[in-house]
Amino acid sequence: MILRLVVESFVDKAGPVGSRFLTKQHGLDLSPASVRNAMSDLEDQGYLSHPYTSAGRVPTELGYRAYVDRLMAPPQLDPPVHQLLASQLQQRGEDHEHAVTESSKLLGRLSNLLGVALTPSLSTGVLERLNIVSLSSDRLLFVLSVQGGLVRTLVLEFEADLKPRAIDRVTSILNERLAGLTLQQIRETYRTRTEDIVHEQTGLVEFVREESQTIFSENTEGRLRYGGTQQLMTQPEFQEPDVIRDFMGLLEDEHYVVHWLEDHRRTAPTSSERATISIGKEHSDAKVERYSVVTAPYTIGDTVGTIGVIGPTRMKYDHIIALVEAMAKLLSQPGASER
Repeated sequence: MILRLVVESFVDKAGPVGSRFLTKQHGLDLSPASVRNAMSDLEDQGYLSHPYTSAGRVPTELGYRAYVDRLMAPPQLDPPVHQLLASQLQQRGEDHEHAVTESSKLLGRLSNLLGVALTPSLSTGVLERLNIVSLSSDRLLFVLSVQGGLVRTLVLEFEADLKPRAIDRVTSILNERLAGLTLQQIRETYRTRTEDIVHEQTGLVEFVREESQTIFSENTEGRLRYGGTQQLMTQPEFQEPDVIRDFMGLLEDEHYVVHWLEDHRRTAPTSSERATISIGKEHSDAKVERYSVVTAPYTIGDTVGTIGVIGPTRMKYDHIIALVEAMAKLLSQPGASER
């Protein structure tokens, strides 16, 4: 009980918590001396620390972990907040990327921390249709429509001036052989699936084979969305210029943040939309050990994205977990196998 109250009081007041404060604030049927002894025992066990000689205690990362795993109330979102999330996402239509972007901003606003989101990785996305369009005598546009309404486009140079009818014929053959496979399966098996037609006269099948790792690749760039930097900077932990500079530099390295969040999700529970929480030094990289991250997966068709919150280790974990899990559930659409 004392550990739970210290954590909750420290999260609220952002300052060390003393025994007298706990006794008066929570009406404990214990003397300040008894509370002080309990806090001393918790400190000896590594759950609390004592930052100043005359100050109260603050939670350690071990204390936060014990709180999240065993002490906090089950995360529950207030109905008005859930209604707000739902009403915001109802306006998304079929524009999934816009919905993901707005979701990260909404999480930032409601948590007073940084809302983050990764658009789905297309590796597990199932190809519905490939379209190839000639843009000029030496450029082709490839449009990959993936189940769930996701679309990937890219332009490649191709030194041949093909007639639209010839492109359509080859595109039709490729769709017969590739539609219904994940992009990862296509990358791995394209050669064997097109071996008998690789020498067709347009050279397009062979070109796609040479560029298959690019055309059917993961979309690693442009996947990160975030919102709430202004709210985050109001937190006491972000008042020092060096801290702000380090954090903003971190956000500018999109490749790093994407891999950080995806590595974080690899420890996720098996059930969909459940949150995963990493606290401080639980991260494998010292660069991010001052932060806590709460994320949950969401699904669009057969693809999986990530939604979550980044902030200092001092955060309202029960509220943040409830927010993130609710947002993941609202963003999710069933996979093709479930429809």
